[in-house]
Amino acid sequence: MANDKFTVVGTNIAEKATMIWNVADMLRGPFKPHEYGLVILPMTVVKRFHDCLVPTHQAVLDTWEKVKKFAVVDGFLTKASGYQFYNTSKFTFDALLADPENIEANFKDYLNGFSANVQDVLSKFDFDNVIKRMVESNTLYLVIKEYNSQKGYLGPDKISAVDCGYIFEDLVKRFSESFGEEAGAHFTSRDVIYLMTDILLSDADLSKGGNVTVYDMAMGTSQMLSCMEERVHELNADIDVTCFGQEFNPSTFAIAKADMMIRGGDPNNMRFGDTLSEDQFSGYQFQYIISNPPFGIDWKREQKAVEAEAKKGELGRFAPGLPKISDGQQLFVLNGLSKLANNGKMAIIQNASAMFSGDAGSGSSNIRKYIIENDWLDAIIELSTDQFMNTGIGTYIWIIDKNKKSHRRGKVQLIDASHCYEPRRRPIGTKRCDISDDCRKMIVAAYGEFRNSKIYGDLSGIYCESKIVEASEFGYRKVVIERPLLDDTGKIIKKNGKPIPNQELRDTEMIPLTEKTEDFMSKKIYPLSPDAWIDEKKTKIGYEISMTKYFFRYSNLESVNDVIQRIKALEENISSHMRTLFGEGSIQ
Repeated sequence: MANDKFTVVGTNIAEKATMIWNVADMLRGPFKPHEYGLVILPMTVVKRFHDCLVPTHQAVLDTWEKVKKFAVVDGFLTKASGYQFYNTSKFTFDALLADPENIEANFKDYLNGFSANVQDVLSKFDFDNVIKRMVESNTLYLVIKEYNSQKGYLGPDKISAVDCGYIFEDLVKRFSESFGEEAGAHFTSRDVIYLMTDILLSDADLSKGGNVTVYDMAMGTSQMLSCMEERVHELNADIDVTCFGQEFNPSTFAIAKADMMIRGGDPNNMRFGDTLSEDQFSGYQFQYIISNPPFGIDWKREQKAVEAEAKKGELGRFAPGLPKISDGQQLFVLNGLSKLANNGKMAIIQNASAMFSGDAGSGSSNIRKYIIENDWLDAIIELSTDQFMNTGIGTYIWIIDKNKKSHRRGKVQLIDASHCYEPRRRPIGTKRCDISDDCRKMIVAAYGEFRNSKIYGDLSGIYCESKIVEASEFGYRKVVIERPLLDDTGKIIKKNGKPIPNQELRDTEMIPLTEKTEDFMSKKIYPLSPDAWIDEKKTKIGYEISMTKYFFRYSNLESVNDVIQRIKALEENISSHMRTLFGEGSIQ
């Protein structure tokens, strides 16, 4: 229904969000700065609903009069409104402002006229208490008047679904900052999202139409889902895109559900709850998964539920292993894998620790082992630092594919895109770098061409580099090497015919899976310790991924003669200045 109503309408998102946020000017005093968002976020959602419904308002009222005594009325009213929601109140914002003496009662009547799915959205904002405070402070009328001005207009003819989503994101960011929260916890910038969508769809055959399913396990305000839908429709406008998402923050969930209703999707696919402990999509399978879950955040709150599910083994999501309690990002990867269809593809953002934290046999290493040995790890793309609002650390996009193309099987593509960005003129929080359109095209080309040791761009400026690695190169055996215990005469002490190991001489070694154990021992161990052996019972298989190993660039060191000449020149320069300062002959 609503998809036909939207065209991509360009707008200055930050400017629009700033104008909306300026409503805070009339909230000063009754509301503290960190409370402004309690008013602005739900009012913006309500105004978006309002402006979408105004053109069909009378048609809905006419239909309501005909069907209000029916047992089931939703179908009639959504058809009349043109959306999956409606409002049967006689009031609009214009009508509310025409009767200032009854603004409270009339506004509540207006809100109560919304369909049940909108009521669910508003309940997540605890809006009733906010309205009460606005009434007590005599700001309700002023706020409604400000939103009803031209600058507060949020109709779909001026503000596209995607742009409106980003206005919501900007408002959430401002609210988070004023509240002292991690400002970017709910925000992934559009340049990063479009890189992820374009990688996911780079080899997709969407010519046959049909339906595409997309899931975001930590959806925030659902902008990854809306961008994915936008990109799919650019490739084939006739394809149905069904989006699914889960979110734990009440305000951002409410915005996501509102956005889905306005875009014409099924709001029931937007579900509230903690993904790790309250999985709302158990048993679902999705063709595409795109997500930026929290990293570096502990999972103590979800520990009991996660550990209980892990005990279910293959019947649960976490059978391969559990990461350290201080960082739950790999749990989200396992959640995604459990829901990824056999022909599915996932793009998920992780920090560096997901590639190497944990010793062989640990939960983190076993998760990597599970992914790599199933040949699902397709690519890892290293982004530059300063790409996100709330963290300046380096981040990585993991591309996981359960149905790799034949030429990619058994291999993993590593792309160093840490130099592929353009600096922002004005940073947003810690986001100082953007992936420009040219940069995105360069990275997508590198992924699509699947070339080893190929550099795209200018090595002295903006560039990315591709390496193709055998998946087995990431694996290693952690072995325990024993030496025999000797008696005073130097003879080996045995028990039951076997040498007793000398614990003081015990050592461990990491042997690459690509190297035979005996070859390693013959080259590295036996020449120095011919009586050594490996305790096979203690051998563990581990996996770790090091981007530095494959992309480190050696710089030639300065020659000794050049260093000496530079030091002499510095000494002469210092002596010259000293002579000038103290007079000729005063320096010995």
